[in-house]
Amino acid sequence: MSPTDSPESPTGFPESPAPSPDAAPGLSGGPAAAYGPVDDDEWLVIIDPQAIFASPATSPWGSPLWAGVEPRIAALAAAYGPDRTIVTRFVADPGLGGSWTPYYREWPFALVPDTDPLYAVVPALAGVARQTVTAGTFGKWGVLEPLVGARAKIALTGVSTDCCVLSTALPAADAGASVRVIAQACAGSSVANHERALGAMALFGPQIVIS
Repeated sequence: MSPTDSPESPTGFPESPAPSPDAAPGLSGGPAAAYGPVDDDEWLVIIDPQAIFASPATSPWGSPLWAGVEPRIAALAAAYGPDRTIVTRFVADPGLGGSWTPYYREWPFALVPDTDPLYAVVPALAGVARQTVTAGTFGKWGVLEPLVGARAKIALTGVSTDCCVLSTALPAADAGASVRVIAQACAGSSVANHERALGAMALFGPQIVIS
């Protein structure tokens, strides 16, 4: 990571001091149990609920907001059921080359095997989905589309709002999927970056809807 005036998230956006997640506009409100599928055709996608992203104490990529959203995601998974829920995983793949080569020079801690505990799904969400898919890219649409189809209805949750959720939502919408981002069930690298990402995705309505 290049020196800056403030720490950076893995996306390169500067971190900002933030109030408690419950005070953030995209994270306040009722429990996720109040949410559910908009219809029987909607898929719940839980983006990268892994140890590497779950706590700043675990890794530099850990979200300080994860602890607050994890129970909401668990409640949503129960509402959708395992047959309509998909969990994604990120695992570093230095073989991708290109811009990933300098990226991993800045984040060498992530270059561990798929089986490393850093890449494990957090215990609270292990087993909530019948299907788990893995990719070496931030965006997961490439591994999701074969499962759900290009014109699917998907509800996105997970971590981080400003990286893997954002980079999954945009290509999904571009392919013709109807995307709902459940803001209270997404964790950003900071409250400020969470809100920036929600604002960016909201620009793509009605293909992407923030709920």
